[in-house]
Amino acid sequence: MKPQTFMNDSGTPTASAARWYKIEPERMLVVSDDLDLPFGRIRMRASGGSGGHNGLKSLIEQFGEDFPRLRIGIGRDGRDTIDYVLATFSSEERSGLELIVPIAANAAERWLAEGPTAAMQDVNGWKLAAETPPGS
Repeated sequence: MKPQTFMNDSGTPTASAARWYKIEPERMLVVSDDLDLPFGRIRMRASGGSGGHNGLKSLIEQFGEDFPRLRIGIGRDGRDTIDYVLATFSSEERSGLELIVPIAANAAERWLAEGPTAAMQDVNGWKLAAETPPGS
């Protein structure tokens, strides 16, 4: 599901949907961007903190820390955080996304089919050859 609220309040509608469908937090996979991972790095964890991500903070308020998450690195480029995360990707970054998105999607499918341990073994440590966004 993709909540229609602002990202910072994504925990509220997600919790409502989870209650409606009787989904336990460990059975949902949250996919988010991550400024603290270099562009192109992908990391999956079975639980953890927010790492300063406001959307994850909102989810943690609703569910606690025990839900799997798939974090996709967007890196930092020195701009103001809000300006950076709301900006469009450069053409070079979009080219990188053509590789990143299928890898992340495959990790999500493997998580669903085989569980988090198998998916984590596949995806953790995967990165683009160049970990920094072009032009930074």
